[in-house]
Amino acid sequence: HVQVVESGGGLVQVGGSLRLSCAASGNIGTINFMGWFRQNVGKNERELVASTSGAGIDYSDSVKGRFTISRDDAKNAVYLEMNSLNPEDTALYYCKIRTYGLKTYWGQGTQVTVST
Repeated sequence: HVQVVESGGGLVQVGGSLRLSCAASGNIGTINFMGWFRQNVGKNERELVASTSGAGIDYSDSVKGRFTISRDDAKNAVYLEMNSLNPEDTALYYCKIRTYGLKTYWGQGTQVTVST
């Protein structure tokens, strides 16, 4: 049984920083893609914020220069360092993991709220 768990969300003031963590446990196999998505209240779509895979690292334009994604394959973990946070970054942040065997797993989400 595979479990993906995010942590590190919380309430922060404008201009502040947070570090999100996501770790997978269980017999997950070899991970290729690890990414962070976010979803705002009332929206059905999840926005890809940052990702890391065999193809490299990518960021959405809205977070480029402020967020940094990193991974630790030994721990099946991925991190998101978020700096210069603004109210538009408020969302539920999800971790997505996809293996080379094309199995996909999502975490339950961690809330990030940026207050003015």
